[in-house]
Amino acid sequence: MTLTGIALIIITIAVCILVVALIPTLLAAKRTLESVTALSDMVQKELKPTIKELTGVLAELKTVGGGMAEHTNDVKVFMSALGETGVNMHTINHSVGMLTNVLSTTSLWATGAKVAGKYVLERYLKKKGGN
Repeated sequence: MTLTGIALIIITIAVCILVVALIPTLLAAKRTLESVTALSDMVQKELKPTIKELTGVLAELKTVGGGMAEHTNDVKVFMSALGETGVNMHTINHSVGMLTNVLSTTSLWATGAKVAGKYVLERYLKKKGGN
């Protein structure tokens, strides 16, 4: 056996060992590829309807958001009117308070005048009756 023959035998044995070692790796790669393909098919089948549903939900949200934007102005007008009503109620309350004070003062003056009138009348009648 020559040196070239021995080298060819060693190379042949190395290639056989390499092929035997690569076979499980190639089989695992094939299984992985099949699994990825199945996953891709499943995602496409389930993802497309989900995307369609999300598109519908987004359209509904846009509609609701548009409706809310339209009514925001109405709410602002209502709040403004409510504020004006509060100011008017405060003014009325203040006016009623002043009227109450005026009536209370008038009532005191009327009571005082009545008492003074009785006193003057009694004094006058005593003077007239006493003379």
